[in-house]
Amino acid sequence: MTFCFLVSFFLFMFSMFSFSMSLYFMMMDLVVILEYEFMTLNSNIICMSILLDWMSLLFMSFVLFISSMVIFYSDEYMHGDLNIHRFIMLVFLFVMSMMFLIISPNLISILLGWDGLGLVSYCLVIYYQNTKSLNAGMLTALSNRIGDVGILMSIAWMMNYGSWNFIFYLDFMKNDLTMMIISCFVILSAFTKSAQIPFSSWLPAAMAAPTPVSSLVHSSTLVTAGVYLLIRFNFCLTENLMNFMLFFSMMTMFMSGLGANFEYDLKKIIALSTLSQLGLMMSILFLGDYNLAFFHLLSHALFKALLFMCAGCMIHNLMNCQDIRYMGSLINLMPLTCTFFNISNFSLCGLPFLSGFYSKDLILEVFSMNYLNLFVYLIFYVSIGLTVSYSFRLSYYTLFNPYNFYSLNSLNDQGLIMLKGMGGLITFVIFGGCMLSWLMFPTPYFICLSFNLKMMVIFFILIGLFLGYEFSKFNFNYKLKSNNLFSLFLASMWNMPVLSTYLVNFYFLKFSDFYYKNVDLGWFEYFGSQNLYQNIKYNSKFFQLLFNNNLKIYFIFLIIFILLLII
Repeated sequence: MTFCFLVSFFLFMFSMFSFSMSLYFMMMDLVVILEYEFMTLNSNIICMSILLDWMSLLFMSFVLFISSMVIFYSDEYMHGDLNIHRFIMLVFLFVMSMMFLIISPNLISILLGWDGLGLVSYCLVIYYQNTKSLNAGMLTALSNRIGDVGILMSIAWMMNYGSWNFIFYLDFMKNDLTMMIISCFVILSAFTKSAQIPFSSWLPAAMAAPTPVSSLVHSSTLVTAGVYLLIRFNFCLTENLMNFMLFFSMMTMFMSGLGANFEYDLKKIIALSTLSQLGLMMSILFLGDYNLAFFHLLSHALFKALLFMCAGCMIHNLMNCQDIRYMGSLINLMPLTCTFFNISNFSLCGLPFLSGFYSKDLILEVFSMNYLNLFVYLIFYVSIGLTVSYSFRLSYYTLFNPYNFYSLNSLNDQGLIMLKGMGGLITFVIFGGCMLSWLMFPTPYFICLSFNLKMMVIFFILIGLFLGYEFSKFNFNYKLKSNNLFSLFLASMWNMPVLSTYLVNFYFLKFSDFYYKNVDLGWFEYFGSQNLYQNIKYNSKFFQLLFNNNLKIYFIFLIIFILLLII
């Protein structure tokens, strides 16, 4: 029995226990807060708190279930790696940090989980030790540090209250103008962790990590931590702040959907689709419905984990090739993997009665019932069309296109352990959405829309399907119509990776180099240490000369004095 299997089994059992407890808490409408007081210092109570309610327990069960499947899957995917035990322990640490974050109603313990996620994600991104991984790891770690600073500032500000248990002060924060600062810091932290504009560039870069890690990070752990934190803090957000932040989350959704249509790296396309879905979760959260955001968070976690696992299976079989232009005809060579891949893709697009449909369609219909302007409305629906577009383009390139790989190899579906890991998720991808909607919404949402608005989603899905087919014609041996500066601008997420790397360090480093050479080694040396040394040396030599010839100098001054008297 392998180490991977043992860890996977432990997480799976804990997940089942957590899920059953969540059902119990939901039925009995229970909330349990456990507190252990360490010390009281000047009316500040320092204590360790744990919050157990249906939301935290349900999210924990999902994270643990996906983690168990991913670790089981890693047994074969990372086969042959000399440090596989280290890898599994890092993933386990990652999951434990997430657990810590989920059950904390206290900003101090949230910071521990938050920082744990940041640190372990850095270790996992640089797991394949090369320059690309190092750069990606640094970008990921430093972007997340901005969020850590936001949490630290919130902790400092909450000293005013006498406790860091934010859950007791949420209503009070909303009415207190000075306490809006805490809301702003928390939103900043959530935006860095969930990679919203302007912190989006680290998310596709983090694809340098092994695929099982990507599957875990992009479905239920690191990127969803920001959304989960805002779900907890949503009661203290004012209307103006929410409207302002809605713009950023919406543009993230639009930008990533557009970028995915021009991307050729398999994992980066799926990463950009994660970014798009995070924008959707944030948007509905800022529209005021945190329950729907949580619902989409859970259903998205299932199909996104499976999508990454299928992508990993393809990359594994294609000798680590990630460029979709080299793929094709995989439906004939890897039928089961491609079936899972297609079901996940359909779920992502919101095809009726798969898990993604229940949350996505509901979000759009609730959004249509709100009174918002045309710009917001168009961006929302165009983003939905773009989701279908890049999903169809991805399916066309990988599954149905002619086989373009540069060498013939034995492609097959024989990765039995990987298939079992994916098979564990497929049932939930198909039935998870309706199951969750029955659990979370005992009273159904009442949606009252005109026929045109009801059909709008289907209309944009069909337009997206047509666009995806047209995009897929841009083949790698075709005279690329998209090969210009505009498509480069869209594919590079509106130049965001350049802005987050060059803009924040290149010019500062250039200035520091100039300062070091011309000021520190130049004028400072002249007016500072070197010139001071020269002057002291010169003066000491002069005084030494006077000291050695003191008698002669005495007589010369005596003669001059006598001559002056005579004159």
